[in-house]
Amino acid sequence: MARRRRGRDISGWLVVDKPSGMTSTDVVTRVRRLFDAKKAGHAGTLDPSATGVLAVAFGEATKTVPYVTDALKAYRFTVRLGAETNTDDADGQILRTADPRPSEDEIKQALGGFVGEIQQVPPAFSAVKIDGERAYKKARAGEEVTLEARPLWVEELVLTDRPSPDLVELEMICGKGGYVRAIARDLGRVLGCLGHVDSLRRIWSGPFDAGEDGLSLEAIAAAEDRDSLLLPLETGLADLAELRCPPESLGRLRNGNPAPVIGADVEYGDEVWASCEGRPVAVGRWKGGELHPSRVFAL
Repeated sequence: MARRRRGRDISGWLVVDKPSGMTSTDVVTRVRRLFDAKKAGHAGTLDPSATGVLAVAFGEATKTVPYVTDALKAYRFTVRLGAETNTDDADGQILRTADPRPSEDEIKQALGGFVGEIQQVPPAFSAVKIDGERAYKKARAGEEVTLEARPLWVEELVLTDRPSPDLVELEMICGKGGYVRAIARDLGRVLGCLGHVDSLRRIWSGPFDAGEDGLSLEAIAAAEDRDSLLLPLETGLADLAELRCPPESLGRLRNGNPAPVIGADVEYGDEVWASCEGRPVAVGRWKGGELHPSRVFAL
């Protein structure tokens, strides 16, 4: 019996402009097959109905996923006023309705309360775990779901348009772990009109931009040289300083041991990455002229 192929050892980032109607896992599975890649993962889940940047990492680039996940992200979304749903988006069942409609000035004033370090309760239909089980599974089974509030950094939340009394278009820049659906839900409650997400698009995530980097699944499938679509592994390390690994330090770093690296404008304890002859070697902490690696790249 022939041994089953495990796929190709390829490394790099692919920025998919995720279509509505697919889960993030479905997208990763699709592109992994298109590239016949041995290993793939993504940085930051998008709801099935959401569109926009889904950054997919292949091979050694999966080691840089946390740095993209932790980076700031931007969303453009529409809130439908007047109703709250059990999923906090348009796919859910309406739980409550309300007649009042706020003015633009009232909306702008309310948005100020959602900027900075805020506390946010994730939606019941979310991937947050409760006693080892995903909250959305409990919610789908009809169980009552109670989630604790979590801190979220919101860099910016602005009103961009008011196409109708029932619709509000917003843009938000936030940190890791933010739920746009929870913002829509809580904003509706503060305004007294209730609300839920009507449409959602992630326009950028860390170093990846939908307009500049995003590719449709159709374009990826049609490409003759798909590997040329990949961005380098180090693209995911854009927020970290790059230091130079001299040849004599290469072996030690490859084995996961501290070694001298060369760089400037970094402070003791900073997280950095090192390259040697243009290739990424390791990520770790800068301590007294040495890099103490936490992740080593087999490239």
